[in-house]
Amino acid sequence: MKRTFIASLALAGILAFAPATVSAQDAAPAEAPAAAAAPAEAGQIEKAADAEKSAGGHSEFYTVLFGSGWLGTVLWAALFSALGYFIYLAIDSSILVRASKIMPQALIDNVKSAMSEGDVQKALTVCENDPTPMANILKAAFLHVAEGYDIIQEAVSAAADLETERIMQRLAWISVCANIAPQLGLLGTVQGMIMAFANLGTGGTPDVGMLATNISQALYTTAGGLTTSIPAVCSFYFFRNRANQIILRMEATTMELIKDLRNVQVEA
Repeated sequence: MKRTFIASLALAGILAFAPATVSAQDAAPAEAPAAAAAPAEAGQIEKAADAEKSAGGHSEFYTVLFGSGWLGTVLWAALFSALGYFIYLAIDSSILVRASKIMPQALIDNVKSAMSEGDVQKALTVCENDPTPMANILKAAFLHVAEGYDIIQEAVSAAADLETERIMQRLAWISVCANIAPQLGLLGTVQGMIMAFANLGTGGTPDVGMLATNISQALYTTAGGLTTSIPAVCSFYFFRNRANQIILRMEATTMELIKDLRNVQVEA
């Protein structure tokens, strides 16, 4: 009886311990994914913290601007200079390339008044006191009035070509900015790609941050060059067409004003 009772207690103990062992074994695999997920969550938290830190610090453009070497800094200085010079030229051209600045109505009225009186000397004095391109052309005509109408026409044509060239030379600098800006951007693109491939060719693990900076240098300089070039091209053609229209009007008005010189006789 004692042996039977002891055997029964031992069997009951084994049955009571078995479920606890099984449940512990089943719980172990469940804890393994949780333990594996913990580092992943920690990595995500660390990345988020790094992103917030970078957002609170320097911007990506600041890093590209000062983190691409001395050549990149020189390129950005040249790009900003081209942009600033273009803005200056655009403002200057918008002020000077106007009919009121090239052929002012007051000059035309004064010359017409003097020519209606037959006073060439008065018309010449009016032109000498006016620094505009049309005044220079008319002055060339009045200075050669005693040499015949053919000489007057040649003098007017030469003076008109000179004044036209002066106006176009001013506008040509806008074209220079439009042409040089994308070339600087292309040079920055080449420099960024060279630095990126040099980083990849180190043989070890590439610096991902530096690689991103190099690629950003390539893209940002291209965008900077196009940002300057596109409005510069549009401005150049706009002001050039406006200048051509004003010059044609000026030449027609000049010929209308000097047509009375055919019969003018000036005493020596």
